Amino acid sequence: MRDYLILKLQGVMQAWGEHTFEGLRPSTNFPTRSALTGLLAACLGIDRNDRQQQQALANSFLYAVRQDETEHSVIKMTDYHTVKDAREDYVGLKSHDTIITQREYLLDAAFTVAIWNTEGAEYSLEQLKAAVCQPRYTPFLGRRSCPITRPLYESRVQAINSDEALKLIEPVAGVIYSEEDLPDVIGRNKHRHRVRDMPLPNQPRQFASRMVYVYGKENADVSE
Repeated sequence: MRDYLILKLQGVMQAWGEHTFEGLRPSTNFPTRSALTGLLAACLGIDRNDRQQQQALANSFLYAVRQDETEHSVIKMTDYHTVKDAREDYVGLKSHDTIITQREYLLDAAFTVAIWNTEGAEYSLEQLKAAVCQPRYTPFLGRRSCPITRPLYESRVQAINSDEALKLIEPVAGVIYSEEDLPDVIGRNKHRHRVRDMPLPNQPRQFASRMVYVYGKENADVSE
């Protein structure tokens, strides 16, 4: 059996940014590793420039996240912004005075996150639990304009794998995006999906790719 820390990510608006430049700021359909690492780092009080501790935290956990099925359908909204001094053509250092940008948000989304420690983790689940219960800095759901609407902490559970851990938490239904490659999950199709959201603390704003295993229902759209 393995120990898990269960978090709930709920808010009217959420934004889990993927690879982008100034003009378009899309959101993925689920919380990214870089965003979750940043959220936990904020709760722990790790400074953005403390690269050593940022890396230690990133190396300390793996996670699976379920997009919970609720009575509300998740909607993507694109917001209108203007940005001053953005890079011209989004390359080089030459800048515009002002450009228009488009930023995506998820509306009415709810996620359940199962976090487990890696071998030799410098940050234990108990430390992470204490941090999310009494965060040092204010946590938010991807962007500062997306506040949480309930406490992050849900529970601690034990289970044989992340799928079984998430089954212990209501609502049971929903597509799961996991870093764990499970050989057989009854009743679910499995797809592999490569994403580029692995933070590289020693290379600010640079990200490595990783494999996400998507466990959905029959005919579920898990391509995005």
